[in-house]
Amino acid sequence: MGIGARLVEECERFARRAGYRKITLWTHSVLAAARTIYGRAGYRLGVSEPFQGFGQELTSETWELGLGG
Repeated sequence: MGIGARLVEECERFARRAGYRKITLWTHSVLAAARTIYGRAGYRLGVSEPFQGFGQELTSETWELGLGG
């Protein structure tokens, strides 16, 4: 349906208008759809590390996008 990608686009628009220089997103490696949306939108994977959460062992990921300025 494209809702996730549209939400990311709107967050970027807001951040640019507000004068932000960078967006940092936090997710988990098992959330494949989110990772795909971020990659297609130009975000780059920064830190990836083990994370204990939600009752299980996960891999935490930080994705970043520079906004210029």
